[in-house]
Amino acid sequence: MTILDTHVWLWWLGDDPRLSRPAREAVEASGEIGVSAMSVWELATLERLGRLRLVPDIRTWVRRALARADVSQIAVTTEIALAAGSLLPPFPGDPADRIIYATALLTDARLVSGDRRIHRHDPERVVW
Repeated sequence: MTILDTHVWLWWLGDDPRLSRPAREAVEASGEIGVSAMSVWELATLERLGRLRLVPDIRTWVRRALARADVSQIAVTTEIALAAGSLLPPFPGDPADRIIYATALLTDARLVSGDRRIHRHDPERVVW
């Protein structure tokens, strides 16, 4: 399984050129793609703050994005929450980053993320 960070999920589905070639190849080579429920929270927050607008609306976009046969939504479990809360510095403090990384860690999956701080923390697991 390959877990997508929120921006990667958006860029992959939108065929955005900001998605690096190695990141795109990792996503396309994966037989199963996982998206944390935390990414849905992050998208809703960004839209509420006016930093993102999904067409036609966020609920429809998310429903369609999760309906793809190759995408599975992964719930934020107690174990994921505990792992995220237990990450030590210098891991970034952003709750979404912590939950998404912990999801990859506990599912023993690769994480595709353009976040340099996460990549520096675990360059073996994080692809960009």
